Amino acid sequence: MLKLAILEGDDIGLEVVPECVKVMREAAAATGLGIDWRPMPISRAGHAAAGHTVPPGTLETLATLDGWVLGPIGHREYPKGDPSWLNPHPLFRTHFGLFANYKPFRSYPNLPSLHKDIDLLFLRETTEGFKTDGNLFRGYGEFMPTETTAIGICVTTAHKSRLIAEAAFEAARDRPRRKVTAVHKNTVYRYGDGLFANECREVAKRFPDVEFEEVIVDTFAMRLVMKPQQYDTIVTTNLYGDILTDEAAGLIGGLGMAPGVNASETLAMAQATHGSAPDIAGRGIANPYAMIMSGRLLFSWLARRHDEPRAAQAGTLVERAMERVIAQATTLTPDLGGSARTQDMGDAVARAIDAVR
Repeated sequence: MLKLAILEGDDIGLEVVPECVKVMREAAAATGLGIDWRPMPISRAGHAAAGHTVPPGTLETLATLDGWVLGPIGHREYPKGDPSWLNPHPLFRTHFGLFANYKPFRSYPNLPSLHKDIDLLFLRETTEGFKTDGNLFRGYGEFMPTETTAIGICVTTAHKSRLIAEAAFEAARDRPRRKVTAVHKNTVYRYGDGLFANECREVAKRFPDVEFEEVIVDTFAMRLVMKPQQYDTIVTTNLYGDILTDEAAGLIGGLGMAPGVNASETLAMAQATHGSAPDIAGRGIANPYAMIMSGRLLFSWLARRHDEPRAAQAGTLVERAMERVIAQATTLTPDLGGSARTQDMGDAVARAIDAVR
């Protein structure tokens, strides 16, 4: 029995997370996978219930589970300067050491995209680098020694570089092309990126069945736009990954098509790449694709972590069901060229589980 929390987040999170959970429930039932679901209030709902966006006891409870589904967070609208209005996402990432961000990007024949036949998986390290909200034990990685000078600190360790490289090579083994591309800038950042690149090379030696290459980040950014089909599994550092995955999303139709999972060695958090979209919240038109497919990624991660074939089967069912709904194109949300509501699309994917078994 897997134990998973439901954290709806803000704005369209209240609409897309229920669709994700609905589809995951259906897939789990179809494969006989037992899941103990734990709804927990966070974000605005948490603040309304307990005076904090991460109510007391939340972190302790999450630590006892196998993972959770996290909806988008509307932190930009939170009151500034009030410590009770924390953004839960970076807190979860740093507290639980969720160092590996899995982000797949694929095109579909009948949906608009800049290129056809795109099938990419990014592995982004998310606890180090230049991202100042979590790269130090205490304090922030930026400071100003004078009013006209700002200095940022990039943190890179061999340990985390090795972990993200191992995750990338292990993931590549499950993909048809079995190819890993390490993206860095060791020509300039000789120590930090040099350390990351060296760890990738050392890990590559243990995976002789996986092709390995290195590409400088600016060159990669250009090639990704021109011919994304030449890549398969990409491993990179925090800031580069943050930028490049948004670029990849642009190739396939935007962030609404960009699912993700953040994972440590023991816990995983399904989280779509897109924001909370307050401008369309409550209108029932949000695209649930990214959230539902984040649930699919969570199933796949849980299958590897717990050696649970039923979780792998459930993930496959979700993917096939989504492919069927997109191919039929009768229950797609407006951003995908249809006129269906969020719930209609979620219902269609859930129904398709039975058809693709």
